[in-house]
Amino acid sequence: MIHAEGPLLTIDVSAQTAEESAIDDVLADYLGGRGVGTALAHDRIPFDADPFGEDNRLYLATGPLQTATMSFTGRMSATALSPLTDGLCSSNAGGFLSRNFLATGFSAVEVVGQSEDLVGIHVRDDTVEFEPVPDLAGATVPETLGHIEAEHGLDAEHTAVVGPAGENEVRFASIMTSESRAFGRGGLGAVLGAKNVKFLTFDGESPPETLVEGEATMEVHKEASESGSPMKDAGTVSVTEYANSVGALPTRYFEDLQFEGAEDIGSGAVIEHKYKKGTCSSCAFACKLPTRDEESGLETEGPEYETVMSFGSNADVDDFVAIMKSNDLCDVYGLDTISCGDVIAAQLKSEDAFGDVERIHELIEAIALREGVGDTLAEGIDRCHEELGVENWSMKGMEFAAHDGRTLNGQGLSFATSNRGADHMYAEMYQLEYPLVPPKLALDREGVEGKAEHVVDRENQNALKDAAVLCKFASSHVREERWEALLDADYDELLAVGERIVTLERHFNNQRGMDRAADDDLPYDIAGLSDALSEYYDLRGWTDDGVVPDGALPAGAASGDAAPADD
Repeated sequence: MIHAEGPLLTIDVSAQTAEESAIDDVLADYLGGRGVGTALAHDRIPFDADPFGEDNRLYLATGPLQTATMSFTGRMSATALSPLTDGLCSSNAGGFLSRNFLATGFSAVEVVGQSEDLVGIHVRDDTVEFEPVPDLAGATVPETLGHIEAEHGLDAEHTAVVGPAGENEVRFASIMTSESRAFGRGGLGAVLGAKNVKFLTFDGESPPETLVEGEATMEVHKEASESGSPMKDAGTVSVTEYANSVGALPTRYFEDLQFEGAEDIGSGAVIEHKYKKGTCSSCAFACKLPTRDEESGLETEGPEYETVMSFGSNADVDDFVAIMKSNDLCDVYGLDTISCGDVIAAQLKSEDAFGDVERIHELIEAIALREGVGDTLAEGIDRCHEELGVENWSMKGMEFAAHDGRTLNGQGLSFATSNRGADHMYAEMYQLEYPLVPPKLALDREGVEGKAEHVVDRENQNALKDAAVLCKFASSHVREERWEALLDADYDELLAVGERIVTLERHFNNQRGMDRAADDDLPYDIAGLSDALSEYYDLRGWTDDGVVPDGALPAGAASGDAAPADD
């Protein structure tokens, strides 16, 4: 099996030291990306660690596919103990960082400890430098990028940056790269902020040899270039009107499932404001959305569908330019647009102020700076809903993405099982239920009977993609036989990698006190959910309480004893 190659670089920001170590066995078992990050985090982060403490570790990693110049490979993964969910969380981002990271020669980078002073870290193939940056305290993402380029000649494609939200430990702060691309979900920006790390840069001339090549890479690249997918014109926003028509678009803080203004904020609005093509490294699919409002001069990347939901329908806003502004502010301050938009929608509901665009933009800044009510909202819905007097629309502490499970019941089941919380990308069951797949693969939207097996399979597939690392938009281009050709392994062997990743995530979370009763219950009813959960656990080889027994752990993984951490 082809896997990522290169040593692990451990950066201790407390001692300001860096050390290389071989992780060949981990790479062989987990490929790279999310797999390697999860395996290392599971065995190196204490089960009772504080997400904001020095014992938490953050991992950045590429996979074997980043050595290929193939479409859909311009991404990389980040993993840490999440301040939002209190469990292990991986997030990945597109853009152009992955190749610059790869050029340093490391397969993964581990950040541990806490710096006494605000610091920037420069990783090169021959050295690691720590730069005191006290003047960047409170700096926005663009301001920080300006410093890096002026002082070091490195553009945004070399950077991983936190904004004020990360420094202020907002629980859903992002790590920003390539200026507008985000390691968005789970608050990993707050992990770096807690470590007093403002940014990392990556630059080098020591990439590993090309590991993945051949006819399959050329075929995928050609198909990406020639594809007529609507994603090329409007990105994920192309699903907005359809989701609305079937009643799966969360609206007015989840009160409704359809939004009367959907057409005003959907694909037509994106196409009207898109002014050039955008892409990620080595990708001919070019699905990104550089948008501009000619009247105001506002330019941003996106918004994507999830942002159109969180700052649009869920906030009762049908002004597309206002949503562009919300998206831009989140990029500037370093915030996950889904969690930020949802928690603002909760505040608007509490104030009876749905649709108040000025209030929304004020709240984004207040959250990032933890000022006034923003300090409360920065904790996320799970921790502040009682104070606001609204329902708790979160799972495992994470705010809900779109593709509503009350209509797409298999997606609802996958929200319940997801180790990451209410994240639509963990299993992507909505793809089968709209459906956005060929008819022979489609499932009825209603009910969960027989769907547990699909959830298991799709969770394993997506964990494999995140380990390799491959964009989810490649699904129709990279199926079983191409996986086998690309990574020189049997497909079942590759899916077993995904299964090991999911199991390690769940086991780590179990050790922090998470189980079926506390964490896998939805805020709405789906007929048959309890039976489907039991079937899912059985298929996974877990107990009916949703706990991974020692006998189901991958070989070599630390078992530990349940030791719930203080929140």
